[in-house]
Amino acid sequence: MLGIWQIERRAWKLALIAAVDARVQAAPVAAPGPRGWGRITAERDAYRRVRVTGSLDNNRETLVQAATGRGEGGWLMTPLRTDEGWAVLINRGFLPEGAQPSRPAGRVTVTGLLRMTEPKGAVLRANDPAANRWYSRDVAAIARTRHLQEVAPYFIDADSTPNAGGYPVGGLTVIAFRNTHLSYALTWFALAGMSAWGLWLVLRER
Repeated sequence: MLGIWQIERRAWKLALIAAVDARVQAAPVAAPGPRGWGRITAERDAYRRVRVTGSLDNNRETLVQAATGRGEGGWLMTPLRTDEGWAVLINRGFLPEGAQPSRPAGRVTVTGLLRMTEPKGAVLRANDPAANRWYSRDVAAIARTRHLQEVAPYFIDADSTPNAGGYPVGGLTVIAFRNTHLSYALTWFALAGMSAWGLWLVLRER
């Protein structure tokens, strides 16, 4: 029955929300390296707090258009080459239109949330690498365009640790899960009840 299926989906969604909340609040762990990339899944790893150390490759940064309450601008995606030799894209935060970001040199440590790549583009807008127009954080496409090697299949949203000069602004990850399963379940149960009542009326008339 569709109503029961929606109740089951609601239980799954509530468990997912609880798991994500636990990851966000947990102490950071080392960002997964190449040996663990094949085991990463959205259900188990999305929004996990991670930490990574290395050097930012500021010459290969990418600005991905963003819609926030801070006005026009974008997410500043910068490759970080780790001490182990592999790379990961860091979403250093929101950069308002016309603002200049800090570009740290030397060894840095970044703490943030592991995010899954966004290969399908934004709603109604596809990335245009040739024109350097980006609307989603597609890790593989950005890596190809910026000629990056051995890049993690995820990216990291940097936390709210302030950057020199104030930009970019990190720690703006929005965590929200649509959960309408209860209303859908009630709708299906109501429809089933109405159908049963209608059938009873028909049978009574006969």
